[in-house]
Amino acid sequence: MEDERFIRPLQLIANLFFEETEIQLGDSSHDELSIHFSLNKEGEMMSAAAVLSANGKNYEASFKKAVDAVDEKEQFKQLKNIVSHVFLHVLQDYTKITQKWGILTGMRPTKLLHKQHQAEVPAEEARRKLREEYMITDEKIDLMERILERQLTMVPDLYEVKNEVSVYVGIPFCPTKCAYCTFPAYAIQGKQGRVASFLSGLHYEMEQIGRWLKEKGITITTVYYGGGTPTAITAEEMDELYSLMYEVFPDVENIREITVEAGRPDTITPEKLNVLKKWNIDRISINPQSYTQETLKAIGRHHTVEETIEKYHMAREHGMNNINMDLIIGLPGEGTAEFAHSLAETEKLMPESLTVHTLSFKRASEMTLNKEKYKVADRTEVEKMMNMAEQWTKEHEYVPYYLYRQKNILGNLENVGYSKPGQESIYNIMIMEEVQTIIGIGCGAASKFIDRKTGKIEHFANPKDPKTYNERFVEYTEKKIDKLNKLFS
Repeated sequence: MEDERFIRPLQLIANLFFEETEIQLGDSSHDELSIHFSLNKEGEMMSAAAVLSANGKNYEASFKKAVDAVDEKEQFKQLKNIVSHVFLHVLQDYTKITQKWGILTGMRPTKLLHKQHQAEVPAEEARRKLREEYMITDEKIDLMERILERQLTMVPDLYEVKNEVSVYVGIPFCPTKCAYCTFPAYAIQGKQGRVASFLSGLHYEMEQIGRWLKEKGITITTVYYGGGTPTAITAEEMDELYSLMYEVFPDVENIREITVEAGRPDTITPEKLNVLKKWNIDRISINPQSYTQETLKAIGRHHTVEETIEKYHMAREHGMNNINMDLIIGLPGEGTAEFAHSLAETEKLMPESLTVHTLSFKRASEMTLNKEKYKVADRTEVEKMMNMAEQWTKEHEYVPYYLYRQKNILGNLENVGYSKPGQESIYNIMIMEEVQTIIGIGCGAASKFIDRKTGKIEHFANPKDPKTYNERFVEYTEKKIDKLNKLFS
Protein backbone atom coordinates (compact mmCIF):
# COMPACT_ATOMS: atom_id res chain seq x y z
CA MET A 1 0.00 0.00 0.00
CA GLU A 2 2.99 2.32 -0.40
CA ASP A 3 2.05 3.02 -4.03
CA GLU A 4 0.90 6.66 -4.16
CA ARG A 5 -1.58 5.79 -6.91
CA PHE A 6 -3.84 4.57 -4.09
CA ILE A 7 -4.17 8.04 -2.56
CA ARG A 8 -6.52 9.58 -5.12
CA PRO A 9 -9.14 6.76 -5.24
CA LEU A 10 -9.11 6.39 -1.44
CA GLN A 11 -9.50 10.14 -1.02
CA LEU A 12 -12.50 10.22 -3.37
CA ILE A 13 -14.20 7.50 -1.34
CA ALA A 14 -13.31 9.12 2.00
CA ASN A 15 -14.79 12.41 0.78
CA LEU A 16 -18.14 10.67 0.39
CA PHE A 17 -18.22 10.45 4.19
CA PHE A 18 -16.13 13.39 5.39
CA GLU A 19 -15.33 16.83 3.97
CA GLU A 20 -11.91 17.50 2.46
CA THR A 21 -10.21 14.34 3.69
CA GLU A 22 -6.45 13.95 3.66
CA ILE A 23 -5.11 10.45 3.03
CA GLN A 24 -1.66 9.35 4.22
CA LEU A 25 0.00 6.04 3.47
CA GLY A 26 2.20 4.55 6.17
CA ASP A 27 2.26 5.12 9.93
CA SER A 28 1.29 8.47 11.45
CA SER A 29 0.39 9.44 14.99
CA HIS A 30 -1.60 12.46 13.79
CA ASP A 31 -4.33 10.64 11.87
CA GLU A 32 -7.90 10.96 13.14
CA LEU A 33 -8.71 7.54 11.70
CA SER A 34 -6.27 4.72 11.05
CA ILE A 35 -7.04 1.74 8.84
CA HIS A 36 -4.78 -1.28 8.49
CA PHE A 37 -4.82 -2.99 5.09
CA SER A 38 -3.44 -6.37 4.12
CA LEU A 39 -3.12 -7.50 0.51
CA ASN A 40 -2.50 -11.02 -0.73
CA LYS A 41 -2.10 -12.63 -4.15
CA GLU A 42 -2.38 -16.35 -4.75
CA GLY A 43 -2.22 -17.27 -8.42
CA GLU A 44 -5.00 -15.33 -10.13
CA MET A 45 -6.83 -14.54 -6.86
CA MET A 46 -6.19 -11.16 -5.25
CA SER A 47 -7.59 -10.39 -1.81
CA ALA A 48 -7.67 -7.39 0.51
CA ALA A 49 -8.65 -6.99 4.14
CA ALA A 50 -9.13 -3.81 6.16
CA VAL A 51 -9.47 -3.12 9.86
CA LEU A 52 -10.57 0.28 11.19
CA SER A 53 -10.06 0.64 14.94
CA ALA A 54 -11.99 3.42 16.74
CA ASN A 55 -13.72 3.95 20.07
CA GLY A 56 -12.49 0.59 21.34
CA LYS A 57 -14.14 -1.26 18.47
CA ASN A 58 -12.85 -2.92 15.30
CA TYR A 59 -14.62 -2.62 11.95
CA GLU A 60 -13.42 -5.30 9.56
CA ALA A 61 -13.94 -6.20 5.90
CA SER A 62 -12.39 -8.57 3.35
CA PHE A 63 -12.88 -9.14 -0.36
CA LYS A 64 -11.25 -11.30 -3.01
CA LYS A 65 -11.51 -11.54 -6.74
CA ALA A 66 -9.79 -13.18 -9.68
CA VAL A 67 -7.54 -10.69 -11.49
CA ASP A 68 -7.39 -11.20 -15.24
CA ALA A 69 -5.34 -8.19 -16.27
CA VAL A 70 -3.23 -8.24 -19.41
CA ASP A 71 -0.80 -5.51 -18.27
CA GLU A 72 0.41 -3.79 -15.10
CA LYS A 73 -1.88 -0.78 -15.52
CA GLU A 74 -5.00 -2.91 -15.76
CA GLN A 75 -3.82 -5.12 -12.89
CA PHE A 76 -3.43 -2.08 -10.65
CA LYS A 77 -6.89 -0.85 -11.67
CA GLN A 78 -8.42 -4.14 -10.54
CA LEU A 79 -6.36 -4.11 -7.34
CA LYS A 80 -7.51 -0.54 -6.66
CA ASN A 81 -11.14 -1.68 -6.92
CA ILE A 82 -10.53 -4.53 -4.48
CA VAL A 83 -8.91 -2.15 -1.97
CA SER A 84 -11.70 0.40 -2.50
CA HIS A 85 -14.25 -2.33 -1.76
CA VAL A 86 -12.94 -3.05 1.76
CA PHE A 87 -12.20 0.63 2.42
CA LEU A 88 -15.82 1.60 1.65
CA HIS A 89 -17.12 -1.32 3.69
CA VAL A 90 -15.38 -0.35 6.93
CA LEU A 91 -16.25 3.34 6.50
CA GLN A 92 -19.92 2.45 5.99
CA ASP A 93 -19.87 0.33 9.15
CA TYR A 94 -18.09 3.06 11.10
CA THR A 95 -20.27 6.00 9.97
CA LYS A 96 -23.56 4.09 9.50
CA ILE A 97 -23.89 5.84 6.11
CA THR A 98 -24.68 3.66 3.09
CA GLN A 99 -23.22 4.83 -0.21
CA LYS A 100 -25.81 3.79 -2.78
CA TRP A 101 -23.33 4.06 -5.65
CA GLY A 102 -20.84 1.86 -3.82
CA ILE A 103 -17.22 2.40 -4.79
CA LEU A 104 -18.12 4.32 -7.96
CA THR A 105 -16.86 7.90 -7.94
CA GLY A 106 -16.70 8.37 -11.72
CA MET A 107 -19.24 10.16 -13.88
CA ARG A 108 -20.91 7.46 -15.98
CA PRO A 109 -22.20 4.39 -14.11
CA THR A 110 -24.43 3.24 -16.98
CA LYS A 111 -21.36 2.54 -19.12
CA LEU A 112 -20.72 -0.47 -16.85
CA LEU A 113 -24.15 -1.87 -17.63
CA HIS A 114 -23.83 -1.20 -21.36
CA LYS A 115 -20.55 -3.14 -21.35
CA GLN A 116 -22.31 -6.14 -19.79
CA HIS A 117 -25.22 -5.83 -22.23
CA GLN A 118 -22.93 -5.75 -25.26
CA ALA A 119 -21.14 -8.84 -23.98
CA GLU A 120 -24.57 -10.53 -23.76
CA VAL A 121 -24.22 -11.13 -20.03
CA PRO A 122 -27.62 -12.22 -18.65
CA ALA A 123 -29.41 -9.41 -16.81
CA GLU A 124 -29.36 -11.14 -13.41
CA GLU A 125 -25.64 -11.91 -13.74
CA ALA A 126 -24.96 -8.27 -14.65
CA ARG A 127 -26.89 -7.14 -11.56
CA ARG A 128 -24.90 -9.52 -9.38
CA LYS A 129 -21.61 -8.15 -10.68
CA LEU A 130 -22.65 -4.55 -10.05
CA ARG A 131 -23.85 -5.44 -6.56
CA GLU A 132 -20.91 -7.59 -5.48
CA GLU A 133 -17.96 -6.00 -7.26
CA TYR A 134 -18.96 -2.34 -7.01
CA MET A 135 -21.32 -2.44 -3.99
CA ILE A 136 -24.04 -0.57 -5.91
CA THR A 137 -27.47 -0.90 -4.27
CA ASP A 138 -30.45 -2.50 -5.99
CA GLU A 139 -32.18 0.90 -6.07
CA LYS A 140 -29.45 2.39 -8.25
CA ILE A 141 -29.11 -0.75 -10.40
CA ASP A 142 -32.85 -0.50 -11.11
CA LEU A 143 -32.33 3.10 -12.24
CA MET A 144 -29.44 2.06 -14.49
CA GLU A 145 -31.53 -0.70 -16.09
CA ARG A 146 -34.42 1.67 -16.81
CA ILE A 147 -32.03 4.15 -18.42
CA LEU A 148 -30.36 1.50 -20.58
CA GLU A 149 -33.76 0.35 -21.82
CA ARG A 150 -34.82 3.90 -22.76
CA GLN A 151 -31.52 4.63 -24.52
CA LEU A 152 -31.72 1.51 -26.68
CA THR A 153 -35.36 2.28 -27.48
CA MET A 154 -34.53 5.83 -28.55
CA VAL A 155 -31.29 4.87 -30.35
CA PRO A 156 -31.62 1.20 -31.43
CA ASP A 157 -28.27 1.43 -33.24
CA LEU A 158 -26.48 2.85 -30.19
CA TYR A 159 -23.59 0.40 -30.50
CA GLU A 160 -23.13 1.13 -34.23
CA VAL A 161 -23.09 4.96 -34.23
CA LYS A 162 -19.32 4.88 -33.67
CA ASN A 163 -18.98 5.33 -37.44
CA GLU A 164 -20.81 8.66 -37.21
CA VAL A 165 -19.94 11.78 -35.19
CA SER A 166 -21.76 14.43 -33.21
CA VAL A 167 -20.78 18.10 -33.11
CA TYR A 168 -20.75 20.37 -30.06
CA VAL A 169 -20.66 24.12 -30.74
CA GLY A 170 -19.49 26.18 -27.76
CA ILE A 171 -20.57 29.83 -27.47
CA PRO A 172 -18.92 31.24 -24.35
CA PHE A 173 -21.13 34.23 -23.53
CA CYS A 174 -23.84 34.73 -20.91
CA PRO A 175 -25.71 37.75 -19.53
CA THR A 176 -23.93 37.11 -16.18
CA LYS A 177 -22.01 34.20 -14.66
CA CYS A 178 -23.82 31.97 -12.15
CA ALA A 179 -22.16 31.32 -8.79
CA TYR A 180 -22.02 27.52 -9.26
CA CYS A 181 -20.73 27.62 -12.85
CA THR A 182 -17.33 26.57 -14.20
CA PHE A 183 -18.28 26.43 -17.88
CA PRO A 184 -16.61 28.86 -20.29
CA ALA A 185 -18.97 31.79 -19.74
CA TYR A 186 -18.17 35.47 -20.07
CA ALA A 187 -20.57 38.34 -19.41
CA ILE A 188 -21.49 39.61 -22.86
CA GLN A 189 -22.13 43.25 -21.97
CA GLY A 190 -19.59 45.55 -23.59
CA LYS A 191 -17.89 42.66 -25.38
CA GLN A 192 -19.36 43.00 -28.87
CA GLY A 193 -15.93 43.35 -30.50
CA ARG A 194 -14.79 40.15 -28.85
CA VAL A 195 -18.02 38.40 -29.85
CA ALA A 196 -17.52 39.35 -33.50
CA SER A 197 -13.93 38.07 -33.45
CA PHE A 198 -15.04 34.84 -31.79
CA LEU A 199 -17.79 34.24 -34.34
CA SER A 200 -15.30 34.73 -37.16
CA GLY A 201 -13.15 31.94 -35.69
CA LEU A 202 -16.18 29.74 -35.08
CA HIS A 203 -17.28 30.13 -38.71
CA TYR A 204 -13.79 29.10 -39.83
CA GLU A 205 -13.91 25.96 -37.67
CA MET A 206 -17.35 25.03 -38.97
CA GLU A 207 -16.24 25.43 -42.57
CA GLN A 208 -13.10 23.32 -42.14
CA ILE A 209 -14.76 20.56 -40.10
CA GLY A 210 -17.73 20.52 -42.51
CA ARG A 211 -15.39 20.18 -45.51
CA TRP A 212 -13.57 17.28 -43.84
CA LEU A 213 -16.85 15.48 -43.00
CA LYS A 214 -18.09 15.84 -46.59
CA GLU A 215 -14.81 14.60 -48.04
CA LYS A 216 -14.83 11.52 -45.79
CA GLY A 217 -18.55 10.84 -46.25
CA ILE A 218 -19.15 10.86 -42.49
CA THR A 219 -22.67 11.36 -41.12
CA ILE A 220 -23.50 13.73 -38.27
CA THR A 221 -25.79 12.16 -35.64
CA THR A 222 -26.53 15.27 -33.55
CA VAL A 223 -25.50 18.92 -33.23
CA TYR A 224 -25.63 20.67 -29.87
CA TYR A 225 -25.17 24.41 -29.36
CA GLY A 226 -24.01 24.94 -25.77
CA GLY A 227 -21.95 27.42 -23.81
CA GLY A 228 -22.29 29.80 -22.12
CA THR A 229 -25.68 30.64 -23.53
CA PRO A 230 -25.92 30.31 -27.33
CA THR A 231 -28.90 32.67 -27.39
CA ALA A 232 -26.82 35.44 -25.78
CA ILE A 233 -25.68 36.51 -29.27
CA THR A 234 -28.01 38.56 -31.50
CA ALA A 235 -30.76 37.14 -33.70
CA GLU A 236 -28.77 38.23 -36.76
CA GLU A 237 -25.65 36.41 -35.52
CA MET A 238 -27.72 33.29 -34.81
CA ASP A 239 -29.25 33.42 -38.28
CA GLU A 240 -25.84 33.66 -39.92
CA LEU A 241 -24.52 30.79 -37.80
CA TYR A 242 -27.33 28.36 -38.65
CA SER A 243 -27.27 29.39 -42.30
CA LEU A 244 -23.59 28.48 -42.37
CA MET A 245 -24.32 25.14 -40.68
CA TYR A 246 -26.74 24.21 -43.49
CA GLU A 247 -24.19 25.32 -46.06
CA VAL A 248 -21.06 23.56 -44.79
CA PHE A 249 -22.22 20.50 -42.77
CA PRO A 250 -23.21 17.36 -44.71
CA ASP A 251 -26.88 16.37 -45.09
CA VAL A 252 -28.17 18.69 -42.33
CA GLU A 253 -31.80 17.85 -43.13
CA ASN A 254 -31.18 14.27 -41.94
CA ILE A 255 -29.28 15.06 -38.74
CA ARG A 256 -31.26 13.24 -36.04
CA GLU A 257 -31.35 16.15 -33.60
CA ILE A 258 -30.22 19.79 -33.35
CA THR A 259 -30.40 21.40 -29.90
CA VAL A 260 -29.83 25.01 -28.88
CA GLU A 261 -29.38 25.86 -25.21
CA ALA A 262 -31.54 28.91 -24.49
CA GLY A 263 -30.90 28.30 -20.82
CA ARG A 264 -31.09 31.89 -19.66
CA PRO A 265 -34.67 33.15 -20.14
CA ASP A 266 -33.39 36.74 -20.25
CA THR A 267 -31.75 36.01 -23.64
CA ILE A 268 -34.92 34.79 -25.38
CA THR A 269 -36.71 37.15 -27.78
CA PRO A 270 -39.38 36.67 -30.47
CA GLU A 271 -36.74 37.49 -33.11
CA LYS A 272 -34.43 34.72 -31.88
CA LEU A 273 -37.26 32.20 -31.70
CA ASN A 274 -38.19 33.08 -35.29
CA VAL A 275 -34.60 32.35 -36.33
CA LEU A 276 -34.72 28.94 -34.64
CA LYS A 277 -37.99 28.12 -36.34
CA LYS A 278 -36.65 29.30 -39.71
CA TRP A 279 -33.85 26.71 -39.50
CA ASN A 280 -36.09 23.87 -38.23
CA ILE A 281 -34.59 23.87 -34.73
CA ASP A 282 -37.26 23.10 -32.16
CA ARG A 283 -35.34 21.43 -29.33
CA ILE A 284 -34.23 24.07 -26.83
CA SER A 285 -33.53 24.36 -23.11
CA ILE A 286 -35.09 27.05 -20.93
CA ASN A 287 -33.63 26.59 -17.47
CA PRO A 288 -35.36 27.98 -14.38
CA GLN A 289 -32.97 26.14 -11.96
CA SER A 290 -35.36 27.32 -9.22
CA TYR A 291 -38.74 29.04 -8.97
CA THR A 292 -37.74 30.96 -5.84
CA GLN A 293 -36.69 34.52 -6.63
CA GLU A 294 -34.35 34.87 -3.64
CA THR A 295 -32.44 31.81 -4.85
CA LEU A 296 -32.00 33.20 -8.36
CA LYS A 297 -30.61 36.41 -6.90
CA ALA A 298 -28.22 34.50 -4.61
CA ILE A 299 -26.73 32.46 -7.47
CA GLY A 300 -26.33 35.38 -9.89
CA ARG A 301 -29.16 34.74 -12.33
CA HIS A 302 -30.65 38.10 -13.21
CA HIS A 303 -33.94 36.92 -14.67
CA THR A 304 -37.17 36.64 -12.71
CA VAL A 305 -39.38 33.62 -12.11
CA GLU A 306 -42.12 35.36 -14.08
CA GLU A 307 -39.73 35.83 -16.99
CA THR A 308 -38.98 32.10 -17.12
CA ILE A 309 -42.70 31.31 -17.37
CA GLU A 310 -43.33 34.09 -19.89
CA LYS A 311 -40.46 32.99 -22.17
CA TYR A 312 -41.58 29.37 -21.96
CA HIS A 313 -45.03 30.30 -23.27
CA MET A 314 -43.44 32.56 -25.90
CA ALA A 315 -41.33 29.63 -27.12
CA ARG A 316 -44.43 27.44 -27.37
CA GLU A 317 -46.22 30.13 -29.41
CA HIS A 318 -43.23 30.21 -31.80
CA GLY A 319 -43.41 26.48 -32.48
CA MET A 320 -40.86 25.08 -30.03
CA ASN A 321 -42.26 21.60 -29.36
CA ASN A 322 -39.35 19.90 -27.57
CA ILE A 323 -38.39 22.01 -24.56
CA ASN A 324 -36.08 20.90 -21.75
CA MET A 325 -36.00 22.58 -18.36
CA ASP A 326 -33.36 22.19 -15.63
CA LEU A 327 -33.88 22.21 -11.87
CA ILE A 328 -31.05 22.10 -9.33
CA ILE A 329 -31.44 20.32 -5.99
CA GLY A 330 -29.64 21.87 -3.01
CA LEU A 331 -29.20 25.47 -4.13
CA PRO A 332 -28.31 27.90 -1.30
CA GLY A 333 -31.14 28.43 1.15
CA GLU A 334 -33.38 25.79 -0.46
CA GLY A 335 -34.92 22.74 1.16
CA THR A 336 -37.84 20.42 0.48
CA ALA A 337 -40.42 23.26 0.66
CA GLU A 338 -38.70 25.32 -2.03
CA PHE A 339 -38.12 22.27 -4.22
CA ALA A 340 -41.77 21.25 -3.87
CA HIS A 341 -42.68 24.75 -5.10
CA SER A 342 -40.38 24.35 -8.13
CA LEU A 343 -42.00 21.02 -8.99
CA ALA A 344 -45.47 22.54 -8.63
CA GLU A 345 -44.53 25.36 -11.03
CA THR A 346 -43.03 22.82 -13.47
CA GLU A 347 -46.35 20.96 -13.40
CA LYS A 348 -48.08 24.05 -14.84
CA LEU A 349 -45.73 23.99 -17.87
CA MET A 350 -44.98 20.30 -18.47
CA PRO A 351 -41.88 20.53 -20.69
CA GLU A 352 -40.99 17.51 -22.82
CA SER A 353 -37.94 16.83 -20.65
CA LEU A 354 -36.77 17.77 -17.17
CA THR A 355 -33.16 17.47 -16.06
CA VAL A 356 -32.72 17.29 -12.29
CA HIS A 357 -29.23 18.28 -11.18
CA THR A 358 -27.80 17.91 -7.71
CA LEU A 359 -25.63 20.87 -6.73
CA SER A 360 -21.92 20.16 -7.06
CA PHE A 361 -19.23 22.33 -5.51
CA LYS A 362 -17.04 22.64 -8.58
CA ARG A 363 -13.47 23.55 -7.78
CA ALA A 364 -13.23 26.90 -9.59
CA SER A 365 -16.76 28.19 -9.01
CA GLU A 366 -17.60 31.30 -7.00
CA MET A 367 -19.70 29.11 -4.71
CA THR A 368 -16.77 26.83 -3.88
CA LEU A 369 -14.32 29.67 -3.40
CA ASN A 370 -16.70 31.35 -0.93
CA LYS A 371 -18.46 28.40 0.67
CA GLU A 372 -19.18 30.26 3.90
CA LYS A 373 -21.55 32.59 2.00
CA TYR A 374 -23.72 29.76 0.66
CA LYS A 375 -25.69 27.68 3.16
CA VAL A 376 -26.85 24.43 1.52
CA ALA A 377 -29.02 21.53 2.66
CA ASP A 378 -27.56 18.55 4.47
CA ARG A 379 -27.28 15.03 3.06
CA THR A 380 -30.64 13.86 4.43
CA GLU A 381 -32.63 16.76 3.00
CA VAL A 382 -30.87 16.56 -0.36
CA GLU A 383 -31.79 12.88 -0.60
CA LYS A 384 -35.41 13.71 0.25
CA MET A 385 -35.46 16.22 -2.62
CA MET A 386 -34.07 13.63 -5.04
CA ASN A 387 -36.78 11.22 -3.94
CA MET A 388 -39.37 13.96 -4.52
CA ALA A 389 -38.07 14.39 -8.09
CA GLU A 390 -38.21 10.64 -8.73
CA GLN A 391 -41.79 10.44 -7.44
CA TRP A 392 -42.95 13.55 -9.33
CA THR A 393 -41.53 12.39 -12.66
CA LYS A 394 -43.02 8.93 -12.21
CA GLU A 395 -46.47 10.36 -11.42
CA HIS A 396 -46.30 12.60 -14.51
CA GLU A 397 -45.09 9.80 -16.81
CA TYR A 398 -41.55 11.00 -17.39
CA VAL A 399 -38.88 8.31 -17.78
CA PRO A 400 -35.19 8.53 -16.79
CA TYR A 401 -32.94 8.27 -19.84
CA TYR A 402 -29.47 9.40 -18.80
CA LEU A 403 -27.53 10.10 -15.65
CA TYR A 404 -24.13 11.32 -14.65
CA ARG A 405 -22.34 12.08 -11.43
CA GLN A 406 -19.78 14.68 -10.38
CA LYS A 407 -17.10 15.06 -7.77
CA ASN A 408 -18.22 16.97 -4.64
CA ILE A 409 -21.88 16.43 -5.47
CA LEU A 410 -24.22 16.91 -2.52
CA GLY A 411 -25.23 13.66 -0.84
CA ASN A 412 -23.13 11.59 -3.29
CA LEU A 413 -26.19 11.56 -5.55
CA GLU A 414 -26.53 12.05 -9.30
CA ASN A 415 -27.92 14.21 -12.09
CA VAL A 416 -30.77 12.55 -13.98
CA GLY A 417 -32.38 13.47 -17.27
CA TYR A 418 -36.09 12.62 -17.48
CA SER A 419 -38.30 12.93 -20.55
CA LYS A 420 -41.62 12.02 -22.01
CA PRO A 421 -41.07 8.70 -23.87
CA GLY A 422 -39.79 9.41 -27.37
CA GLN A 423 -38.54 12.91 -26.48
CA GLU A 424 -35.17 11.84 -25.07
CA SER A 425 -32.18 13.95 -26.15
CA ILE A 426 -30.01 11.84 -28.44
CA TYR A 427 -27.01 14.15 -27.88
CA ASN A 428 -27.20 13.61 -24.11
CA ILE A 429 -27.12 9.87 -24.68
CA MET A 430 -24.11 10.21 -27.02
CA ILE A 431 -22.10 12.38 -24.61
CA MET A 432 -22.83 10.28 -21.52
CA GLU A 433 -22.32 6.82 -22.96
CA GLU A 434 -19.25 7.82 -25.00
CA VAL A 435 -20.18 5.65 -27.97
CA GLN A 436 -18.94 7.97 -30.72
CA THR A 437 -16.52 10.81 -31.44
CA ILE A 438 -17.86 14.24 -30.53
CA ILE A 439 -16.13 17.14 -32.30
CA GLY A 440 -16.05 20.26 -30.15
CA ILE A 441 -15.81 23.56 -31.98
CA GLY A 442 -15.88 27.05 -30.54
CA CYS A 443 -14.45 28.61 -27.40
CA GLY A 444 -13.85 26.12 -24.59
CA ALA A 445 -15.41 23.30 -26.61
CA ALA A 446 -14.06 19.88 -25.67
CA SER A 447 -13.70 17.13 -28.24
CA LYS A 448 -13.80 13.42 -27.42
CA PHE A 449 -12.01 11.31 -29.98
CA ILE A 450 -13.06 7.69 -29.54
CA ASP A 451 -11.19 4.83 -31.21
CA ARG A 452 -13.80 2.78 -33.05
CA LYS A 453 -12.03 -0.54 -32.36
CA THR A 454 -10.68 -0.17 -28.82
CA GLY A 455 -13.04 2.45 -27.39
CA LYS A 456 -10.04 4.40 -26.10
CA ILE A 457 -10.92 8.06 -25.49
CA GLU A 458 -8.70 11.05 -26.20
CA HIS A 459 -9.77 14.46 -24.94
CA PHE A 460 -8.88 17.67 -26.74
CA ALA A 461 -10.09 21.13 -25.68
CA ASN A 462 -10.11 24.49 -27.41
CA PRO A 463 -8.92 27.51 -25.38
CA LYS A 464 -11.47 28.68 -22.81
CA ASP A 465 -11.09 32.42 -23.07
CA PRO A 466 -12.17 34.25 -26.25
CA LYS A 467 -8.92 36.19 -26.63
CA THR A 468 -6.75 33.06 -26.79
CA TYR A 469 -9.31 31.29 -28.96
CA ASN A 470 -9.34 34.18 -31.43
CA GLU A 471 -5.54 34.03 -31.68
CA ARG A 472 -5.27 30.24 -32.15
CA PHE A 473 -8.45 28.81 -33.72
CA VAL A 474 -6.62 27.93 -36.99
CA GLU A 475 -4.00 25.93 -35.09
CA TYR A 476 -6.61 24.07 -33.02
CA THR A 477 -8.74 23.28 -36.06
CA GLU A 478 -5.74 21.75 -37.84
CA LYS A 479 -4.92 19.64 -34.77
CA LYS A 480 -8.47 18.30 -34.62
CA ILE A 481 -8.51 17.41 -38.30
CA ASP A 482 -5.19 15.61 -37.89
CA LYS A 483 -6.66 13.52 -35.05
CA LEU A 484 -9.81 12.82 -37.07
CA ASN A 485 -7.72 11.62 -40.03
CA LYS A 486 -6.01 9.08 -37.79
CA LEU A 487 -9.30 7.86 -36.33
CA PHE A 488 -11.18 7.53 -39.61
CA SER A 489 -8.36 6.51 -41.94
